[in-house]
Amino acid sequence: MKKILFFLSLSLLMISCNEKQEKPIDDNQLTAEEKSDSTNIKTFFNTALTNGKSYEWLRDLTQNVGGRLSGSPEAQMAVEWGEKVMNEVGLDSIWLQPVMVPHWVRGEKEIATYTTNGVQKNVAICALGFSVATPNSGVLAEVIEVKSLEEAEALGDKMKDKIVFFNRPFDNTLIHTFKAYGGCVDQRVRGAAICGKFGAKGVIVRSMTNSIDDFPHTGTMSYGDLPAEQHIPAAAISSLAAENLSKDLISNPNLKFYFKQNCETLPDAPSFNVVGEIRGSETPENIFVVGGHLDSWDLGEGAHDDGTGVVQSLEVAYLFKKNNIKPKNTIRIVFFMNEENGTRGAKKYAELATLNKENHIGGLESDSGGHTPRGFSIDANSANTTLLQSWKKLLSPYGLHDIEKGGSGADISPLKDENVTLVGYRPDSQRYFDYHHTSRDTFDKVNKRELELGSASMASIVYLMDKYLYGDTPVKL
Repeated sequence: MKKILFFLSLSLLMISCNEKQEKPIDDNQLTAEEKSDSTNIKTFFNTALTNGKSYEWLRDLTQNVGGRLSGSPEAQMAVEWGEKVMNEVGLDSIWLQPVMVPHWVRGEKEIATYTTNGVQKNVAICALGFSVATPNSGVLAEVIEVKSLEEAEALGDKMKDKIVFFNRPFDNTLIHTFKAYGGCVDQRVRGAAICGKFGAKGVIVRSMTNSIDDFPHTGTMSYGDLPAEQHIPAAAISSLAAENLSKDLISNPNLKFYFKQNCETLPDAPSFNVVGEIRGSETPENIFVVGGHLDSWDLGEGAHDDGTGVVQSLEVAYLFKKNNIKPKNTIRIVFFMNEENGTRGAKKYAELATLNKENHIGGLESDSGGHTPRGFSIDANSANTTLLQSWKKLLSPYGLHDIEKGGSGADISPLKDENVTLVGYRPDSQRYFDYHHTSRDTFDKVNKRELELGSASMASIVYLMDKYLYGDTPVKL
């Protein structure tokens, strides 16, 4: 009985300590204007957590459309879906913005094997986006393992008729997993361009993930300016397969690796960005963009990448309208097409913005998954960066502690200008690369409450930006 009472007391103490970590805003430390802002921010969170729409929108997108690779029938279904949900929210204007996009198709499921010590091992593998196919009979060759592009380049003609295996893992000492991703992804993007010019038969790359698992991660690659006759097939193998292959190469350095893939690049296809807006009540000529990308890779359902960003962006508009908060400037929601393998949608949007002489003063992008909110990264001039960081006292009670200078997002970055304030929404990233570009990126991996907290977080900073940012002249609180 004493043990039970002890553990009960300990549990209550831990609950009490955890509750104390969520400190409410002290109204005595706020100005009258800040108190009003604090009330509106709280309203955003209350509405998202009790009457939000993002989770069911995401269910509909992922379960009824699924993976949405640019140029595919599913991508077109997603465009139609986007127009439909924007109409449901009741945005003031909705339109489709035409854009031609790349159309790469995976074809039949890839296969890979190798034999060592008399045992054949099947390998979890997937083609990289824009890779060419193998010959119909596949590719069979000895393997050379390297850790970097520089190491591969130094091999020169030694890689002729070989399969080059790039096996540089994430640096798991880095807390920010996107930095670890950035430290490895060059081997996926540029590996085939380097090895093809020296006559390699193919390239296989360790998947871009922190985890050791058997799920291969796809992603885009490029041949650069390499002549077509030097294009070689490129694929990713799972991190577990990479670990095992590396060990087996030590005991059997002459083992031969076989893989076969059937991918193809078709002619560019017509598609659309989906655009809707709430017209500003005072300065409608000033535009804030809020968006994510509608396309996804084909292996999963595109839930975290980037279905969550799309539905959160639309929920920003929903939260404004639901709470009758009228923005001063125009808030434009954009579902960008073709972020994954070309960013054609982003480039077309920026091109048309310039052509139409639109005055964009800010943007927010969600493309880092739907996990627990942590904060925002800021790409802006020093005055506006300082202003955004001053809002931490209003945002930190909701777990938004990280408001730092940094990048924004691939789809809004073409709008970059000294007087345009660009912001990236940053949720916790520790689990993101378990799912990124894999068959595991499915609806069931998204937590409803985390998703809704993200929507409210985004609405809150858009509200503050709309109220206090006017191009290059911030309004002080």
